[in-house]
Amino acid sequence: MSGKEALCVPSHSSVRTPGRLTRVWLATLALLGAGCSEQLEAVESQAPTSLAQSLSDAAASRPCPQPEPVGLALEVEDGAGVPLKVRAGQTFFINQLDLRATVTATRDEGVDGLRKAGDFKHLPWQGVTLADEEPVLLANGNGTYTRRRFYRDAKWMEQPSVFTVQPVDARGRATGRTISLHIGKDDKRRSNDDFFIRRLRAIQWTRDCRSVTDCKSARNYEEEALVEVRNARAGATRFTLSPNTRALRLRWSLRPHADYTIPVEQVEETSYDYGFSIDVQALTPPRADGTYAPGTAITFQLSLRDGAGKRLHPRGSLPSYNEVVFGQNEPGIQYYNAFFDPTTTYYRRKHRERMLMTQIIGPAQRIQPIRSIVDMDAFLGPDDVQTIGTLERDGVFAQFQTFPPANKLFGGAFFPEEGRWDAPVSDTWTYTLPENAEPGTYLVTVKGRRVFLGEDVPASRTVEIQVGTPEHTEARLTTGKCSTCHNEGGELSTVLHANDNRAACAGCHAPLGFELEGPIVVRAHFIHARSDRFDAPKAKCSSCHLTPESVQRTSKAACLSCHTSYPKSHVEKFGPIESMYVGGGRESFQQCTGACHKTHPGSGL
Repeated sequence: MSGKEALCVPSHSSVRTPGRLTRVWLATLALLGAGCSEQLEAVESQAPTSLAQSLSDAAASRPCPQPEPVGLALEVEDGAGVPLKVRAGQTFFINQLDLRATVTATRDEGVDGLRKAGDFKHLPWQGVTLADEEPVLLANGNGTYTRRRFYRDAKWMEQPSVFTVQPVDARGRATGRTISLHIGKDDKRRSNDDFFIRRLRAIQWTRDCRSVTDCKSARNYEEEALVEVRNARAGATRFTLSPNTRALRLRWSLRPHADYTIPVEQVEETSYDYGFSIDVQALTPPRADGTYAPGTAITFQLSLRDGAGKRLHPRGSLPSYNEVVFGQNEPGIQYYNAFFDPTTTYYRRKHRERMLMTQIIGPAQRIQPIRSIVDMDAFLGPDDVQTIGTLERDGVFAQFQTFPPANKLFGGAFFPEEGRWDAPVSDTWTYTLPENAEPGTYLVTVKGRRVFLGEDVPASRTVEIQVGTPEHTEARLTTGKCSTCHNEGGELSTVLHANDNRAACAGCHAPLGFELEGPIVVRAHFIHARSDRFDAPKAKCSSCHLTPESVQRTSKAACLSCHTSYPKSHVEKFGPIESMYVGGGRESFQQCTGACHKTHPGSGL
């Protein structure tokens, strides 16, 4: 130690037997090195008074650092609070609220049933309108199809409102202060908003359509209303639950005469810590110059850890799908959950999809959106790794793998009798570089989510490998300025997959035959076009795009992921709009023509 960090104690020549004092001294140094002053009490009781006082004074200026607060995810389902288990003595803040109210119907009434019954029936529903419609391209188990209709603009969705959270004991008496959470207005971001993401809407599910376009004979409807707010902004209120807290009382200003009760159990001892991180390691060694040759098969290994660095799984294996979804799953590892809690880009609970997944994409200087469609046949085939992009077809090489591998993950849903969800899952996988791999830097990413004792948190990790050359290459991104809006709790390192490396997105986000809106460019356009809280002019492409060339892609997906209509002449030539995300079907990613849309009116480019 040196300078202000040094602890200087005069030597004591009268001390002839160093054993006892030396032990005290070493123990104290260890505590001071950790910055912990309150733990000196036990040491001081063993030390001479003058030394104990000196050590106590020295430590007083170096108190223990306060542990980082943990963001809690609160949920209410049809008026009932979902029980919450947390670690006793932990400091928290509210990071996520999910409320859901549902009714069923046998006739097509839109979402009028929610006005008459269910937990949200007393909300002001005036002004509700149908905003978007999209079928689920994957058939149901009985051969029927599902249609989704999305409703917005009800008064309760538009006006500002406030939630309050108060800890209470078993008799409903307050055990701590009331925390106010301002969720703001739909069409305006304000400085007093407590969450970066705010999405309130209603959805009608028609579950027995004859085809993706024919729901005339349908009789199986579900209507749901959703409140989704998450990603607390800077300055979120911190709190600690007293030992006698047994529940959180949640109130909403739009339902002033009704309380939600979320049962709370506090756990004294936990096997793991809060937090989540992902490590990625290449097990296949590179050549002497640190590079890999084209055609090399490279095996990687991931390690999922808690915030203290403790492994969440034994080295070499991950839990099976059934162990994660239906078992105890104490570490909180998550796998794809949309079989049981369907997700929809922008409109429904995409944060709860929780896919654990990896990708490779490169070389960096070639990174671009992938437009080749990946079909379910590839997911169910014998290969654990799917090739998403090739240099010849897509201008960039990319592969991905899900955990469990897609043939087990989706195969288990389609063929439950085969036990694929019980299959062991490895924490290693192998990417094979193409023989014609272009030299440069390749990016390998793993992203996932952990749910542990009330905390629902994403993490990602990207590592780089050099292929064919030790010279580092960079992605040439044509969009940027994200931090203009994504700040104070909305940083890209926090939202989505907690990944602020935008070059490491396109490999996972390819169009899937059953989910055409997969590409990140489609999703980014769709979300920002639909969000009223994105306050830049929608036609001003320069708010995000950096070059004129980057707005000249002419395809249905490029245009109709943002626009909601196009001229009659385009309908006659290219067909009607069938998808709110990409405009049409599989043809939506094909270049319409190189002669059109050389400029974009009002683009600023």
